[in-house]
Amino acid sequence: MYSSEKVINSLIKKKISISVAESCTGGLISNTLVKYDGISKIFSVGLVCYSNESKIKYLSISKKTLNKFGAVSSNIAEEMINNLYKKEKTKIVVSTTGIAGPKGGTKDKPVGLVYIGIKFNNTNFIFKKKFNGDRLSIQRKTKDFIFRKIYQLI
Repeated sequence: MYSSEKVINSLIKKKISISVAESCTGGLISNTLVKYDGISKIFSVGLVCYSNESKIKYLSISKKTLNKFGAVSSNIAEEMINNLYKKEKTKIVVSTTGIAGPKGGTKDKPVGLVYIGIKFNNTNFIFKKKFNGDRLSIQRKTKDFIFRKIYQLI
């Protein structure tokens, strides 16, 4: 059975480096990682780029992509992992962008819509998920999904 602790201990044991670019999860992924002893051996950086301006400044996200697809899109999730990888070169790179609510949703992009990017061994995986619940539960479900996927990949 999977648990974030099991995944993180496995990453440490296998010396698989990881970096994270978070938006809608607001640091929850990074916070989960740093709860465990030995994480400094593999965890490179955790960025919380919530505003579009910070995504542009720290992750070199294209204004053109933002304008065309919006911050909550598969395109941005993928740019986030690709651009962080260029800076960090970790074996795993994770990104989150979505609408955790309770407000901010639209018909096309409802509350609970999250795009998750995971780069592993130079292969990009982009997931579109729709989670139900309040803000914190959407963030937690996103985190749990990510650790489950990493567990499957490694």
